[in-house]
Amino acid sequence: MRVKALIIGAAGFVGGYLIDELDRNGQEVHATCLPNEKISGNCTAHTLDILKKDDISAILDDVKPDVVYHLAAQSSVALSWKKPRLTAEINVVGTLNVLEAVRECEKKMRLILIGSGEEYGFIREGACPLKETENLAPGNIYAATKACQGMLGGIYARAYGMDIVMVRAFNHSGAKQSPMFVISDFCKQIAEIEYGLKEPVISVGNLEAMRDFTDVRDVVRAYRMLSENGRSGQVYNVGRGQAVKISRILETALSYAKCGITVTQDKARMRAADIPLIEPDVSKINEDTGWKAEISMEQTIEDTLDYWREALRGNENV
Repeated sequence: MRVKALIIGAAGFVGGYLIDELDRNGQEVHATCLPNEKISGNCTAHTLDILKKDDISAILDDVKPDVVYHLAAQSSVALSWKKPRLTAEINVVGTLNVLEAVRECEKKMRLILIGSGEEYGFIREGACPLKETENLAPGNIYAATKACQGMLGGIYARAYGMDIVMVRAFNHSGAKQSPMFVISDFCKQIAEIEYGLKEPVISVGNLEAMRDFTDVRDVVRAYRMLSENGRSGQVYNVGRGQAVKISRILETALSYAKCGITVTQDKARMRAADIPLIEPDVSKINEDTGWKAEISMEQTIEDTLDYWREALRGNENV
């Protein structure tokens, strides 16, 4: 029987990739977005504001999905500091609305709650690779709301016997990602330099921090495999499981550049308290689903750079 999936909040970076992943695997895909947003990919689109719980219930009653992926979120750490109430409303109240709507729906379904590696926050010395059992110590408002989301999911799974799987996704990158994120930022700057749109100088922040990066195509495959084989009520890290220095990311990106580029550090890009190492233990998802990252970091960087070259084509000043 064909699986019917509903993606809540599919207009963002990950949503289009998840639509493609599910469609490619023969699923009937429905996806939601806000009225001012657009969805790409082979799916049936629905308009939804997750702050309106009755509207969520109406879509669930109409679609009757087997699996619901909850991607809708205010996911900017910077914006969470500026708009904490909005962040809490979307990430906590919105999630409660989804949980309640799923709980009350006559059709039983699996719910995948997408959280973040940011939830681990201030990591104690020697804790990496981080297991899902590590205590959470979120260091920003966005991370706190995502930690709350995961806790609510666990409570609903235990108290109401709901089929819920919680995810803590670490850094994921790929074509079409906002240049707010490091790989896309480096690649966009390189493409701009190649086209003569900026001086041959790339601005960077802290290059010594070590982070775990996974291709977004691998990440959405993890989500699908968790929907199929993840254990209800459990939390799963999703990441490569191998942190690298930001300097290596930069070196790799520069190796694909078509011209000479100078590197300069920008104080505005430096964080006051950057955690030296963040790396997940991904043995749990591997053991339960067989998933592991397959696309190399080099391939992700090359594809992202090619995306920016194409996006900026026609703006050449050379």
